[in-house]
Amino acid sequence: MKNSKFVFDKITKLFEQGLVSSRDLANELITILKSKRDEIVFKLRLTSKDEFEVLSKRVEIIEKKLEKLYPQKKKKIKRVKRS
Repeated sequence: MKNSKFVFDKITKLFEQGLVSSRDLANELITILKSKRDEIVFKLRLTSKDEFEVLSKRVEIIEKKLEKLYPQKKKKIKRVKRS
């Protein structure tokens, strides 16, 4: 319950700040979820902080390479002709 309240609080702060476009909202949600993931990993002590930072940098580099190889196509909006 505490975690869901945290996420809802972050979402309400985003709306208060005026981030209403879907792209901004999606980016903010991703950063919020990544920060929560980091907190969980640190609490579980699966790896040391230094190891985690090195691994997360490696993952970021791999994600960037994947984005270059397979860029996401933007969806085209079809306009309907009115009769």
